[in-house]
Amino acid sequence: MGNYMRKRPVEVVVISDVHLGTYGCRAKELLKYLKSIKPEMLILNGDIIDVWQFSKRYWPKSHMKIIKLITSWITKGIEVRYITGNHDEMLRKFVGFQMGSFSISNKELLTIDGKKAWVFHGDVFDVTMQHSKSIAKLGAVGYDSLILLNSAINFFASKFGKGPISMSKKIKNSVKSAVKFINNFEQIASDIAIENKYDYVICGHIHQPEIKRVETAQGHVMYLNSGDWVENLTALEYYEGAWHLFTFKDHFILEDSTETDNEEEEVLETKELFQNMMKEFQSDVKPPKLPTY
Repeated sequence: MGNYMRKRPVEVVVISDVHLGTYGCRAKELLKYLKSIKPEMLILNGDIIDVWQFSKRYWPKSHMKIIKLITSWITKGIEVRYITGNHDEMLRKFVGFQMGSFSISNKELLTIDGKKAWVFHGDVFDVTMQHSKSIAKLGAVGYDSLILLNSAINFFASKFGKGPISMSKKIKNSVKSAVKFINNFEQIASDIAIENKYDYVICGHIHQPEIKRVETAQGHVMYLNSGDWVENLTALEYYEGAWHLFTFKDHFILEDSTETDNEEEEVLETKELFQNMMKEFQSDVKPPKLPTY
């Protein structure tokens, strides 16, 4: 137990489902973890800022510290890739955005030590698994189409006074259905990855940390899920030629989340939040030096 004396070097770190802006987010623990590592690449695999629930206007300083730390990494040239999820889907408008070492996308196809990794959040399966697995099996090529399909369904649901569809919320009502949902999610993701001959498929969304080999008649793949920073407090790390599942409680003393938080809360409207984030980013970015003649 206890903190690391030195920052651990890791090649790739994947975190997802942080849900900044909600009461359940364990930002202090996440900050402690991020400060303990020295990554070459950070993949933010969806639901980092919870825009769905941000109407609560809850934004403690500990949440802003996460943004500040990640921003400082970007300015140091550490690659930070933000993959959109369902709770932060408003960022899908900015897909393709790139500034320095920071980028926003719906999915990532990476080559790590000669192996192909398909990285995506996974919320598109919420709708498709209810109706047809064949729709879900549009695969990596059709992933953006699945996002559009989900967005369209949620748009019409909102017109009829219903909130966005989230199967991951519904499954909590029944342990049996939760197990079935998780198994289906993992199987569909793995099937698509095998069909596309990927070596790794890396997801978030279902708050279920996992590293396992999945085999079918068509082949095999390593299925990985980064879990979350609400309940499990987990991350995926790649170093020494292999993926590892980091679990906070195995390395740090877990504080009681029910204790009164003495830090002053910042009450921000959504617009103010993003303005503050941009100011933070811009203040850290140094203009290039012009040559003198």
